[in-house]
Amino acid sequence: MLPLVPAPAHLEEHDGPGFPLAGPLRLVTPDAGTTDADPVAAPLADLADSLAAAGAALGASAGAPEIIVELDPDDPQWVLARDVPPASLTHDAAALEAYRLTVGADRVHLLAPAPVGLARGLTTLVHLVRGSADAIPAVAISDAPRYAWRGLSIDIARHFFPLSVLKEVVDLAAGYKLNALHVHLTDDQGWRLELTRRPLLTERSGGTEVGGGEGGYLSQADWAELVAHAASRAVTVVPEIDLPGHTHAALHAYGQLTPTGEAPPPYTGTDVGFSQITLNEPATKPFLDDVLGELADLTPGPYLHGGGDEAHVMTRQDYLDVVAELGRVVAGTGKVLVVWQEGGAADLPPGSLVQLWASGTDLTPVLDAAERGHDVIMSPGNHIYLDMKYTPEFPLGLDWAGHVDLERSWSWDPDTYADGLDPARIRGIEAAVWTETLATRDDLFTMLLPRLAAVAEVAWSPQSVRDASGFAGLVPRLAVQAPTWRAHDWAFHPVPEVPWL
Repeated sequence: MLPLVPAPAHLEEHDGPGFPLAGPLRLVTPDAGTTDADPVAAPLADLADSLAAAGAALGASAGAPEIIVELDPDDPQWVLARDVPPASLTHDAAALEAYRLTVGADRVHLLAPAPVGLARGLTTLVHLVRGSADAIPAVAISDAPRYAWRGLSIDIARHFFPLSVLKEVVDLAAGYKLNALHVHLTDDQGWRLELTRRPLLTERSGGTEVGGGEGGYLSQADWAELVAHAASRAVTVVPEIDLPGHTHAALHAYGQLTPTGEAPPPYTGTDVGFSQITLNEPATKPFLDDVLGELADLTPGPYLHGGGDEAHVMTRQDYLDVVAELGRVVAGTGKVLVVWQEGGAADLPPGSLVQLWASGTDLTPVLDAAERGHDVIMSPGNHIYLDMKYTPEFPLGLDWAGHVDLERSWSWDPDTYADGLDPARIRGIEAAVWTETLATRDDLFTMLLPRLAAVAEVAWSPQSVRDASGFAGLVPRLAVQAPTWRAHDWAFHPVPEVPWL
């Protein structure tokens, strides 16, 4: 059993002694000083740390066992769309994440068509080093992701989590080959990103959260640091301003967005669906232009998430009008709009994405949007909402979508989940963690782990590989991850079905 999560697309184990993890080694790498190679630097540092922990000493001269990391963008076996930025998270960009890794007695050879492919291959190599004793087993791996979009959505509006924690979440996600961090920045309880065009959003609504805590927000410098840190791990940051519902914090900051012109008091509860912004107020369009325009300026990635869920008190026409306006504004910034599934009913700009989330409800907006050519991100709450309780008695989390244990987060096939949805329209999958009941760093990581690693396998590994392995094949591979989580002081729930190391 090799300690690889997610499981690679193709793996062959060979006879032989494997690659030694003690003594002097030689590391040959591409030039990491160019912009294109930047995503390689952090995984290379992880590899060096892992090798040092295993007793290997880098810096040996020619003739020593060597690890060769190199680009080969012209290999005819890789059919690539040229000039596709990896951050685009498109089907074409996924081809850039392919890699081949061979391990023998005196050489490890990692080859990829692009720096992001080297980053993914280095992640695999780090897992092999961490899970091996004296030598990495002799293997040949040919790998590429099943889905282009492999994400985690994290809510920092209900309870605020600072930059330091978000950077750790990026590290965790990248360590399992996830490539999108969707940050839910606003909700009824608080506004979490500084915008100079609308300073009252954080001045008045940055210091509130569920339960009356002190809240907090990310400065623009914090946001820039988070985006840069994510880029160094080949992770695209997707910011979300939730509209036209989930807007009480915005209304508290700018009362002219309400029909009466009066700002309501702060809200620190956990109800949903009671707030709205409509185009009936003259202040709304300038607000959308300011907020989404500045957010686009601050975020180099191609996506802006406009929310669109749970606008329960709005008329249907008011809702459709606001979502259409969102599309107009976001398209005007040059970004691609993402909306939750209800937004699929609106007139969306070409290329917009629709995110399925509400298990067991009417999927007509998603199916109709897919018929019109929009891709879908799969986030079904009854499988990959990681704020759902593991078990009925678990002290953290909610249970409106059921109880999501480890096996449930892994044992589903996105291509067959939604009847009538063409699998070709599925861009990828994204887990979500909402924070109504999660107030501390340990709370957060306890709900993420071990389930996020299982979700990452759903997102990366071919269904045929997962079918061959079964859940029983995942269990021992997850057990090997625990020492790494402990080394990072990442809390996790030691589910009883896994024999944790």
